[in-house]
Amino acid sequence: MSTSSIEATGLSAALRSASRTSHGTLDKRIMAAKPFSSRERYADFLQVQYRFHRDVAALFANQELNRLLPGLAGRQRLNAVVQDLNDLDKTLPQNLDAPEFAEATDVDLASALGWLYVEQGSNLGAAFLLKAAAALELNADFGARHLAPHDQGRALSWKEFSAQLDAVELDDIARARAVEAAQAAFRKVHDYVHAHCQIHV
Repeated sequence: MSTSSIEATGLSAALRSASRTSHGTLDKRIMAAKPFSSRERYADFLQVQYRFHRDVAALFANQELNRLLPGLAGRQRLNAVVQDLNDLDKTLPQNLDAPEFAEATDVDLASALGWLYVEQGSNLGAAFLLKAAAALELNADFGARHLAPHDQGRALSWKEFSAQLDAVELDDIARARAVEAAQAAFRKVHDYVHAHCQIHV
């Protein structure tokens, strides 16, 4: 996406446009692993979720981000992923590199917004995944907690979050960094899927 097109749209729309191809490729790769065909394969998917949500967990405690995005702290889902793994008697991934955002302070705001866009967007699309998890006798209270909608519902929650993103004032260079960060987030998740989820024909 060119700088001029980034300037002409709200931040959420710019991020969506710039990451559309990466998002579609990732969705296809995840479903090729058939994560809801068995609890074992679903547990592999949870490993991916754990690593991604661990990457961004510190952002939910960042004071400036919580000021700009009211209610952000309550949107954090790493704890739910951990509970899901515990429900299935699975251990957490070990010997991992440091998370993408290791501390709640000294965070590049624009990059953080790009990563949070990807993280929050994943909850919007999780309705289908939660229904698929039901076939494995998993639900929002057991094993698939992290796929549950926010209290106000997925659509309203996403609309609110998108409006908050669009209200953040960023200069052109910072907006470009946010776009690059969203693309990087999708690449990182794809790497995690490649590491943990085998394709099943």
